Amino acid sequence: MNTLLKGKTILIMGVANKWSIAWGIAEACLDAGANLIFTYQGERNLSNLQKLTADLPNISLYKCDVTEDQDIIDLFHNIGNDYGTIHGIVHSIAFAKKEELEGAYYNTSREGYHLAQDISAYSLVAVSRHARPLMKDGGSILTLTYIGAERAVQNYNVMGVAKSALESSVRYLAADLGPENIRVNSISAGPIKTLAAQGVKGFGSILKVYEEKVPLRRAVTQREVGDTAVFLLSHMSRGITGENIHVDAGFHAMGLL
Repeated sequence: MNTLLKGKTILIMGVANKWSIAWGIAEACLDAGANLIFTYQGERNLSNLQKLTADLPNISLYKCDVTEDQDIIDLFHNIGNDYGTIHGIVHSIAFAKKEELEGAYYNTSREGYHLAQDISAYSLVAVSRHARPLMKDGGSILTLTYIGAERAVQNYNVMGVAKSALESSVRYLAADLGPENIRVNSISAGPIKTLAAQGVKGFGSILKVYEEKVPLRRAVTQREVGDTAVFLLSHMSRGITGENIHVDAGFHAMGLL
């Protein structure tokens, strides 16, 4: 156990199950001494979180549907009453309809486009706005993205466009919140076998080629992303904001594979 986050209260949004990147981040934060708060959406998600956190001390769970402004307002009102101050936020929330993650991007529906942007990109803006008053000592906001925001990745489609908006939002939020010593960064993770990733058509083939061609010749793990998250949430990264750090075994440095 290290002490990089000792005494820090970190809010983690987006843990779906034990395979999710957000859970890898949560485990790394716990090992670094953080006090954790989780959000959930719906009874199924709550049940999964309760099982995952059953043996963990001092864990709080709060309901939040990021498509509802009042839910976000209530979330930070309740956290403010219970904790007073938070020091970091992990935003690991994204969604697109499965049918939008295959075929040609030009077939994206208007509804599907709006939904992906709302949940995957705008939610970071709304969360940052309402979290700001609780980050009284400054802090760090972190979100998760993917190389499909920078390049056209087959079948990533509307999610890639939403992630591009997310990465741009990171830069604008970093500029706005920097004077209050609140840093905003993103991690661009390589493909990882999560349930969400398997919703992208052909994901297995993408992962196979990736593992054969990237410099490290392997996929990255949830915990490797988690360790980078701890760095970005800690004072060790106090001079970094508006940045997108790739944790992808070197994929971003390569030409077309």
